[in-house]
Amino acid sequence: MSMKKQIEHCLDVGAIQDTLQLQDPVTAEIQTGPMPQPPHLKNPLATAHTKHSNRYSGSQPFRTMLSCNFGRIEIVIVPTAQPSKNVAITLDAKLIQTILCKRFRKVAITTIKNRNDLEELAKRQPDLVFSGVKYFQFHDQDVWLNDFLDHHQIPYLGSPKSALDCEYDKTIAKELVQRAGLSTAPYITVHPGETLLQLPTDMQFPVFIKPANCGDSIGIDSASLAFTHLEMQRKIQQLFDSLRCDVLIEQYLPGNEYSVGIIENDSTKRLTAMPIEIRAEKNTEGHRILDFQTKKNDAEEVLSVTDQKIHRALSDLGQSVFRVLGGTSFGRIDVRMCASGIPHFMEANLMPGLKKGYFFRSCALNLGMSYEQMIIGLAENRIKPKTSHSGVRNRQQIGTIIENPILQPT
Repeated sequence: MSMKKQIEHCLDVGAIQDTLQLQDPVTAEIQTGPMPQPPHLKNPLATAHTKHSNRYSGSQPFRTMLSCNFGRIEIVIVPTAQPSKNVAITLDAKLIQTILCKRFRKVAITTIKNRNDLEELAKRQPDLVFSGVKYFQFHDQDVWLNDFLDHHQIPYLGSPKSALDCEYDKTIAKELVQRAGLSTAPYITVHPGETLLQLPTDMQFPVFIKPANCGDSIGIDSASLAFTHLEMQRKIQQLFDSLRCDVLIEQYLPGNEYSVGIIENDSTKRLTAMPIEIRAEKNTEGHRILDFQTKKNDAEEVLSVTDQKIHRALSDLGQSVFRVLGGTSFGRIDVRMCASGIPHFMEANLMPGLKKGYFFRSCALNLGMSYEQMIIGLAENRIKPKTSHSGVRNRQQIGTIIENPILQPT
């Protein structure tokens, strides 16, 4: 499929309609966490939830919870020898199972080895599938998990395939964001075998070069920041040779780098935006580049955004981009400031990692959530217990509807 057709496909699935809905103050209301008061934390994992345990600082990111005597969840994984590009995020399945068992009746870990395993999953009709798998490869056929679950009316955590398609190709994501009138750095994409003779008229050096369809800062290093045409060509060729991928060249933005965690309340469809600042150490040239090694070694600082104006601007952009790309459930939007202090969209992650990384830290620093609260909240937010034939919830099966005490503001 050509890039033009891919963009048109993404637009057809509702991105523009979602953008227009932003004009409705009811459907578009942003719930941002109150400005965090604690000092900047390099690693909030051990301390962020201690001070704020059992409260979400007045925000209601998740829908009203149901009682714990219902719920059949399956954590879907692939065999350990098989994870590859089809697995968007790796899960600590055992840890997540232990956490979810505190709230739900039955939580199983299911390994999908073949098409028959997937069909058996559909027959069981779980109340929720919790997974980081994007698609399965069966005899040269790709079966997208979320498409399969939608077809069988099984709830799942995350966004539909249409949104993941738009997110995966950074060029398409930037095109959609640009069409929606949102800020993103000027860019051009180069395909393997092509030579970029000169930059477009709206771009100038320095530029930033990265793969158009890789995550986790793969392919990004100190050479990604190019100040001359020769440096740019060398980096482009290096990515062609090592990854055989399209290459995205963007106007370099010298400002601070941020990530905005997003949670969609499944009942109200309102969004909670949770910005954090990500600060890499300066390299030998004095530049802060969030490269692959920095992420791998956890060498970056993750900080609260304490300036209210910046917090609001980041929240507005993150929420708008999430809608434009068709995101649901939860996600993360990466942002960088230009020299004038205007936030620009960089890339999106609509299946963010569910270990104790950036998404969890955005929850911890903005809402005071513990890791356990986050995992249970994400599951409770999306689970849809089966109804009786009359369309009324079977109360014998699911119990009574209650307010979850950990979600109530103090």
